[in-house]
Amino acid sequence: MVDKAELSIKIGRLSILIPNQLESHKNRLTLRGSMKFSLLKNRIFWLNLAFWVLFFSYKFYDFTVFMSPWVAFVRIGLPMFFHIILSYAHYFFILPDLLRTKKILPYLSKLVPTIAVVMFFQVITENAVLSQFTSSDYYEHFGWVRFVSTLWDQMSFMIFTGMIKFAADWFEIQNKKKELENQKLNAELNYLKAQINPHFLFNTLHNLNYLSQSKSDHATEVIIKLSNIMRYMIYESNKPNVVLSKEIAYIRDYLDLEGLRLNHKFDIQFDVSQVDTAIEIAPLILIPFVENAFKHGVSDKHPDSWVHIKLSSKSDRLEFNVENSIIAPVLNNEKSGFGLINLKKRLALSYPERHRLEINQSNETYSVSLKLDIE
Repeated sequence: MVDKAELSIKIGRLSILIPNQLESHKNRLTLRGSMKFSLLKNRIFWLNLAFWVLFFSYKFYDFTVFMSPWVAFVRIGLPMFFHIILSYAHYFFILPDLLRTKKILPYLSKLVPTIAVVMFFQVITENAVLSQFTSSDYYEHFGWVRFVSTLWDQMSFMIFTGMIKFAADWFEIQNKKKELENQKLNAELNYLKAQINPHFLFNTLHNLNYLSQSKSDHATEVIIKLSNIMRYMIYESNKPNVVLSKEIAYIRDYLDLEGLRLNHKFDIQFDVSQVDTAIEIAPLILIPFVENAFKHGVSDKHPDSWVHIKLSSKSDRLEFNVENSIIAPVLNNEKSGFGLINLKKRLALSYPERHRLEINQSNETYSVSLKLDIE
């Protein structure tokens, strides 16, 4: 026996559980996006580091052929130090303004003084340090040749690291676009899935209220099966795929609840004898057809009503067939549970170019055949 107080507590727990699970799913999406962004940043760091290490290694190997390792280290490392300063001053502080504002004059007004200052300190440092390691007077004077050579080196490294910045920003934009597209698809899928819930839950809770008032032993059974259905909707429906055995169990619970709702015993068959229950499908993709069959095919006013459901699989294909008697006209624009239009949208999103849906109607029967190509 189930009293109203116990029933209210159980329903209240379900109402609290649903928003908590939705918030948890939202947090998982946010964390996933942050992890992708962090991974991209780490790859950029290692790409920059690898470039400078390879450049230094190549030059060091080349220079040690005709000078000592210490002299080679100083002659390569000192100019490279100033190349790094200019390159990443441009990378982090100057180039982002150009990318954001798309204005060349403010960009040049920052870039030219920065190059001049870095080059000034580079020349002074080289004159003081590198002149001790060579008999040439190259580092004792600053002529046109040295100016062009130093500027060329600075600009080359600055442009190369700037190209990395352009590439990194492009990939970041593409990742964000892809993430937004995925979120949009997930939002649309979740919206379409949600369309099956209200009508069925309303009827079930109404029947549960009636059973509890009449002190029926079936009330406990209804609560258990409704809990199973709600658990499946909350924990499994947000997943891209679920094992078919869970979807079958969900449909069985739905059929049992419908059987408790109806006063007569009808010819309701659910054949899963020829299906591989280990394959995976999109959740809640089959139940709309079953809902539709009960809405238009079964009524206590028509004791001879019937619904036949068959689920089978062959290699990489899943076939789902639902056939029912017709007790009310089936209109194309009528929304029954999920609605045919919404269902077609879900199939297009979950199985693009990998599904075939056939609907046939005669004066007495209505049949649906769905074929899914399973990866």
